[in-house]
Amino acid sequence: MKANRGQMEKALDAPGQGAAANVRFFLLYGPDEAGSQALAKRLERAMGPQAERIDLDAPTLREDPARLSDEAAAFSMFGDKRWIRVNGIGDDCLPALNALLDAEAAGNPVIAVAGALKPASKLVKMALDHKGVLACISYQPDGREAEQIAIGIARDGGLRLSSDLARRIVDLSGGDRALMAGEIEKLILYLDAAPDRPAEATADALDALSGDNPETEVGPLVNAVLGGDLRAMHRELTALAQAGTAMAAVIRPLLTRAMLLATIRDAFDASGRLEAAVDQAGRAVFWKEKGLVTRQVRLWDASGIARVIQRLLAAERSSRGGRGLGDLMVRHELLAIARQAARERA
Repeated sequence: MKANRGQMEKALDAPGQGAAANVRFFLLYGPDEAGSQALAKRLERAMGPQAERIDLDAPTLREDPARLSDEAAAFSMFGDKRWIRVNGIGDDCLPALNALLDAEAAGNPVIAVAGALKPASKLVKMALDHKGVLACISYQPDGREAEQIAIGIARDGGLRLSSDLARRIVDLSGGDRALMAGEIEKLILYLDAAPDRPAEATADALDALSGDNPETEVGPLVNAVLGGDLRAMHRELTALAQAGTAMAAVIRPLLTRAMLLATIRDAFDASGRLEAAVDQAGRAVFWKEKGLVTRQVRLWDASGIARVIQRLLAAERSSRGGRGLGDLMVRHELLAIARQAARERA
């Protein structure tokens, strides 16, 4: 069954009750994967900290389709609540899902965050048609909605965020929920805020935490990493190191480009017309880099660029400690991304 965000929130806050009484499987998908992850967190909170979580992945379900229904019907060995999270789910997991939905008993809720799925996906069609499934697609929020999301994230962490600062954070993050949360988390830590000791966010604090450096040109590094040019990447990293640039300064431009590639790739997959998809992005694609962006879109499919975004988010988190180990971890992630792009080029 199809659910909007509000309906899904209510169902995840009270699994097995009310409208969700007969729901065995929750499918969260769409281009705003961070929004889907935020929904998944609601089920985790509803189940409670003592609940036993079982993690399964697609290869496991392919090899043993009965495993999912068995886990959904099993009792916790500790007598606590139990729930199942499926990672990397796709059409190849349909036999396992059918077994779950056809089983006589399945008392433990099952949830999956699938990322962007095509409308023609058999998984999506099954989820929308079956009464035992609740499916919700998450889109990137628009400007006003994104500001309210930023204010809400900040409030949950004990930070009072004005509309002006929320708008700045939305602009910095391109409206991406995960990036907004990262910026706000840095503010919370910087101002030592918490729900029991709220603090007021300030423009000075946001300026102090900005990784932007107007004197540094990181565009060539962005293109080298996402284009799989390892030699150019090493050359640009050496130049940045000689200029004394912290690795934190390269994360945001890389994330901005990765999010742009994800958006264009989504439009390309839907229409089959790459040039039109690039043109649709408008001014987000600088005219001099149109060819580079087009080639990068060809290198990265939807699932690949989603993994890149997750890697960059992890790198952003590791860079918050400043120099030293944080910089080394960022370099490691950039190398992994560039190597994958190089393999796609070969």
